Amino acid sequence: MSASNSKSDKPFNTKIFSSFSLQYAIYFVFLLLVIGITIKEPAFLSIENFRNILSMSATRIIIAMGVGGILITGGTDLSAGRQVGLAAVLSASLLQALDYPRRMYVDLPQLPLWLPIILAMVVCALIGLVNGLIVAKLKVPPFIATLGTMVAVYGLNSLYFDRPPYGAQPIGGLDKRFTNLGSGYIGLDGTYSLPYIVLIAVLVALFVWILHNKTTFGKNIYAIGGNPEAAKVSGVNVVRNLLIVYTLAGALYGLGGALEAARTGGATNNYGNGYELDAIAACVVGGVSTSGGIGTVPGMVVGVLIFSVINYGLTFINMSPYWQQIVKGAIIIAAVAIDIRKYLNKR
Repeated sequence: MSASNSKSDKPFNTKIFSSFSLQYAIYFVFLLLVIGITIKEPAFLSIENFRNILSMSATRIIIAMGVGGILITGGTDLSAGRQVGLAAVLSASLLQALDYPRRMYVDLPQLPLWLPIILAMVVCALIGLVNGLIVAKLKVPPFIATLGTMVAVYGLNSLYFDRPPYGAQPIGGLDKRFTNLGSGYIGLDGTYSLPYIVLIAVLVALFVWILHNKTTFGKNIYAIGGNPEAAKVSGVNVVRNLLIVYTLAGALYGLGGALEAARTGGATNNYGNGYELDAIAACVVGGVSTSGGIGTVPGMVVGVLIFSVINYGLTFINMSPYWQQIVKGAIIIAAVAIDIRKYLNKR
C-alpha cells in the first residue's frame, strides 16, 4: 500500500513543482539579477537607491494601471506613450514660472496647480474615449485603432509644441509648486521620507485595485477579457464597459504625463515615446495575460518595479545601454512564453 501511495504522490508533487515554477519563474530571474548586481556593487542596496527607483517607477505605475485594464479586456493601447507626451507638454506649458523669460503664454497668470493637471487628464480621457469608440463601436482591432491614434496624437502634440513665439523649444522654467510635486518629499527625516509622486502612485494603484476587485465594473472587464460573447450573453454591456476602460486609461495617462513633466522639470513633444511598450511589458511580466481576462494590480506594480530595478541597477554597475536592451528583451520574451505555457496547461 505504501509503495503504491509513493508512486501516486510523485507525479502529483512534480505537477505542483512545475506549476509553482511557471508561476514564479520570472521573479526568480529578477532575484538572480538583483543578487548579481549587488555582488558587483554592494552599495546598490541603499535606501537612497531604492527611493530613486520608487520615484522613477511612480509615473510608470500610473501608466501601467491604464494599460493593464485594457490588456485585461483582451485589448492593447499603443497610443499610451504619445498621450503621456501630450499631457506633459500641455501641463508644463500652463505651469511655467511667471519670471521665466521664454514662457509659452506670456500673459497667462499663475494658475492653480491642480487646473492644468486636470485639463491634461480630461484631454487624454477624451482621446481614450475616441479609442474606445473605434474599438467597441466600429469593431476595429485595438492594435490598429490605437496605432492610428498614436500617430495622430503625436502630430497634434507637435503642432501644439511648435507654436509661436518660441516654437519647438523644450518647455522649461516650470513653477516650483509643480516641480516640487514631482521631486519633493513628505516626512521629517530626509533618509526615510517618501516622495510625493510615489504617494500619488500608491493612491492611484489602490483606487484601481478597488475598481477591479470590489465593483461590478471590475468583474465585467475580466468577463469581457475571458470571453466577450459569453459576457454579452450574461448581460454585460460590453460597449459601455470598453468605453469606460479606455476613457479611464486616458485619464491615467494624462496624470502620469503631467507628473512626468513635474519630475523631470520640463517637457518636449517626444516625451512618452516608447512608454506604451514599457507599460505593456511590465504588465505582462507582472502576470497580466496577453489573452485577456487575467491580471492583478499588485502584479502590474511588481512588473514596473522589476523593470525599474533592472534599468537602474544595470546602469548603476555601468552596463552598456545596448546590453540592457538585450536583457529587457529576453525578460519580455520569457514572460510571454511563460504566459502562453500557463494558458496551454489550463487547457
